[in-house]
Amino acid sequence: MADEPRNPTPGSTPPGEQSPWALAGLGMQFFASILLFVYAGSWLDRRFDTSPLFLLGGLFGGGGGAFYASYRRLTKPTGSRSTDDTDSLPKP
Repeated sequence: MADEPRNPTPGSTPPGEQSPWALAGLGMQFFASILLFVYAGSWLDRRFDTSPLFLLGGLFGGGGGAFYASYRRLTKPTGSRSTDDTDSLPKP
């Protein structure tokens, strides 16, 4: 209770919600990763003369990876401590 402000600042998002700018960033990340992987696949196709093989692999690989990263970011609980290896170390 002491951690929550009684009067939140105007324009701030309530706990547990994403801001519109964060969602726009996810969209740009999704677009950029697909574009990068498709470009890399197209380059590999031109280099090895395997016309749509690497292009399709880049499309599905970039799209799948971007979807997974977006899903992980959107379903991450807010306000919780990170679970890295330093939390399990004993305190001195």
